[in-house]
Amino acid sequence: LAIVFLKLVHDLLYLIEAVTSHGPISEKRWQELQTMLESTKLGCVYVTAFPDRATFRKYSADVAWETEVWLANEPEHMIH
Repeated sequence: LAIVFLKLVHDLLYLIEAVTSHGPISEKRWQELQTMLESTKLGCVYVTAFPDRATFRKYSADVAWETEVWLANEPEHMIH
């Protein structure tokens, strides 16, 4: 996992994976993270960061449901 961000105001833990490091947060990776964090009382938001849409399209079939996508070249938007 590349980045972990905690937002205490909303009790959310953001787990951000750069697709260039280990690929997107796949169903298998999501399950592993869910298991690892099952004892936390925080809500978890899983985000895969892509450099651009072309890279996202390359991996889109592997992105797990219930995760978010962020594109570096369009930083003001998220794909839910």
